[in-house]
Amino acid sequence: MTGHRIFATPFAKIYPMYVQKAERKQRTKTEVDQVICWLTGYDADGLQRQIDASVDVEAFFAQAPAMHPNRMLIKGVVCGIRVEEVEDPLMREIRHLDKLVDELAKGKPLDRILRS
Repeated sequence: MTGHRIFATPFAKIYPMYVQKAERKQRTKTEVDQVICWLTGYDADGLQRQIDASVDVEAFFAQAPAMHPNRMLIKGVVCGIRVEEVEDPLMREIRHLDKLVDELAKGKPLDRILRS
């Protein structure tokens, strides 16, 4: 295996965990979807198609219509690792999404999360 095992994990398996994390902090599935769509360029239907097709994380990001250029403004620590220092491009995108969901769960305003 050439990459981390998360790369081969179906996105449909990870997505409910993002939603649960946000909902535990009184945020919504809609807000999670908005954050994912902002980062990846998927629209709501495209996101749902990827989930229904059970594509792996690697394919999910590889098939993303347009990764948001402001994602490079995402800074901070996820799982003890600085997001901006992750060398593997795919792992960095995964960490960007993790950080966005973390910020959502911590109650940060959506306009700040989306770097607007």
